[in-house]
Amino acid sequence: MDRVRCAAPLHVPRPAGPWHGVRDNLAVLGNALVYTTWSEWLPSVLTTPRLRELLGPDWDRYRRTRDAVVRYRFAASRLLIKYTAAAALATPPEYLDLAYRLGGRPYLRGFDQIELSLSHTGDVMAVGLSRTGRIGVDVEPADRFVRLDLLETQMLTPAETRELAGLPEKERAVRTLRLWTLKEAYSKALGQGLRLGFKEFGFSPGGRLRAPDGRSATRGEWGFATHPVMDRFLLSVACHDTGLNTAGDTSVETMLDRGFLSAMTRPPDPDPK
Repeated sequence: MDRVRCAAPLHVPRPAGPWHGVRDNLAVLGNALVYTTWSEWLPSVLTTPRLRELLGPDWDRYRRTRDAVVRYRFAASRLLIKYTAAAALATPPEYLDLAYRLGGRPYLRGFDQIELSLSHTGDVMAVGLSRTGRIGVDVEPADRFVRLDLLETQMLTPAETRELAGLPEKERAVRTLRLWTLKEAYSKALGQGLRLGFKEFGFSPGGRLRAPDGRSATRGEWGFATHPVMDRFLLSVACHDTGLNTAGDTSVETMLDRGFLSAMTRPPDPDPK
């Protein structure tokens, strides 16, 4: 199997888009990755009359959150997920029902073929979406201070430690942060978060998954990539291809049973018996 390609991140500064790249990347690569800032999406949170409808079951959590900054960031991140998925499924975002698995991983109720991953830090939010298998994203400040001595004992494999030892200190710090984001993204894709021991797997300088001793740990079914975004952050993504023949068309009409689609989109009976 050829190595899986992860889509390059697309900047979406507002709910209006541009969104065409999401469907294009899903059709060609099977996955898509978007990023934005919560401050760019804040005006939509504050002004849309449909906020309650868009948040759906998350509305109560939004209303219970006392801290205004936390509340607005939460709303912006959920809107980003909804609009990203809506672009992929060619349906209005308020028709989608966001739910959560154990551990907090979001998913779209009724769309088991679509996998989601959310990451945010500071002002940046990122959402990954895949129709071919698991996906995980992680975003971190590019200037984040890293304690190399601590990370060596907590997250680096012996092969990674040897490779980093030969690098200048500044380059070593950059490489270590990239490894951190890749490991976070892979762990999120597996649904493990920080429960997966980061010393149990590693990455080559080229971004290939490896065993602790440096041997290859994949036959091409995983793809990994790291991108600088907003000039201040590193965004890493891990995407998996199950090898199954998934639908290339991700419109709602294709992904949902037609009877369920009709029930979901039909207006309620104004005079129920």
